[in-house]
Amino acid sequence: MNDTGNRDPERYRLHAEVCRVLTDPKRLMLLDVLRDGEYSVGELAEKLGCNLANASQHLAVLRSAGLVDTRRSGTTILYSLAEPDLLEACDVIHRIVARRLAMRSAGALEARPVDPVQVVENAVMESR
Repeated sequence: MNDTGNRDPERYRLHAEVCRVLTDPKRLMLLDVLRDGEYSVGELAEKLGCNLANASQHLAVLRSAGLVDTRRSGTTILYSLAEPDLLEACDVIHRIVARRLAMRSAGALEARPVDPVQVVENAVMESR
C-alpha cells in the first residue's frame, strides 16, 4: 500500500539512507545474488568476481544498513536478504534501465551519464 499522504521528514531521510547504500553496483549485484538464498562471503566474492576483502566490505555496508542478515553455520557466516521486498524495487529499476538501454541502442537516448543536479535544475527551470 502506498501511503502518499505521509510526508514525515524522517521517512524521507531513511529512504535516502537506503538509496545511498544502493549506489554501488557491487552492492546491487550482491543483493541480486542473495535473491537465490544464503551464501558465504567466499561464495559471494566468487560469484561477483571480486576479492574476499572487497565483498566483505560491501556486505558490511549492507548489513549496517539492515539490508542483509547473517547466521553462523559452524565456522561459516552465511548472508541472506533482510528485506526481500527491496528486490521488487530493484526489479522495477531494472525494467526502467532495460527500456533505456533499448532506447539508447535505437538512438533515442544520448549515451552520456545523467547529472542528477542538472536534471533537478532543469525541472525547476521548466516549472517556472
